[in-house]
Amino acid sequence: MELKNKPHTKGTKALFKNKFMERLTRTHIAIPLIIFSIISSGLMIYGFQESYLNTTNAILLFVAGFMSFTLVEYAMHRFVFHLTPTTEKREKFAYTVHGVHHDYPKDRDRLAMPIPLSLALSTGFYFLFKLFMGVNVYAFLPGFLIGYAAYLWVHYMVHAFQPPKNFFKVLWVHHGIHHYKDPGNAFGVSSPFWDFVFRTMPKK
Repeated sequence: MELKNKPHTKGTKALFKNKFMERLTRTHIAIPLIIFSIISSGLMIYGFQESYLNTTNAILLFVAGFMSFTLVEYAMHRFVFHLTPTTEKREKFAYTVHGVHHDYPKDRDRLAMPIPLSLALSTGFYFLFKLFMGVNVYAFLPGFLIGYAAYLWVHYMVHAFQPPKNFFKVLWVHHGIHHYKDPGNAFGVSSPFWDFVFRTMPKK
């Protein structure tokens, strides 16, 4: 995939004429970070109180949930957000969910999923994971949700701040290449790990 248009260095773009729908597309980054941190803490506290978890399995399940999210993040970014728009409807969908972000990467209000949608998805994941892993969900899902929170923070940092002078710079550069040089590669945001695994690392 090649860049079709040069990304805007500032500004934003309305996606809906309806003011309510348009407002739903904009999310302050602090809101999901707070919400999912509270939900994750609550789930783990409940798991320990009910003796569903012990320290060892809680740590292992949390890490497994976190790593699982990084894979979901990669897959969604690569195969859903960057799907090939073969029809007008698919093109509109792709632009609404992700294309507008590539056009206006500095728009800080569109760096997180709308809260109603993210809460609905997290609820769906809760029932899905509980169906397959039972009470282990009380440590696995918190890891998964904190993985999402970590992704949000890294994504916000990359687009809102100047390159840091620490190890986060690797992630800043990696995602910057995806936006400004090679949108057909470098799909990992919170980590380039799955780009190594699936050979979508950008060429040096």
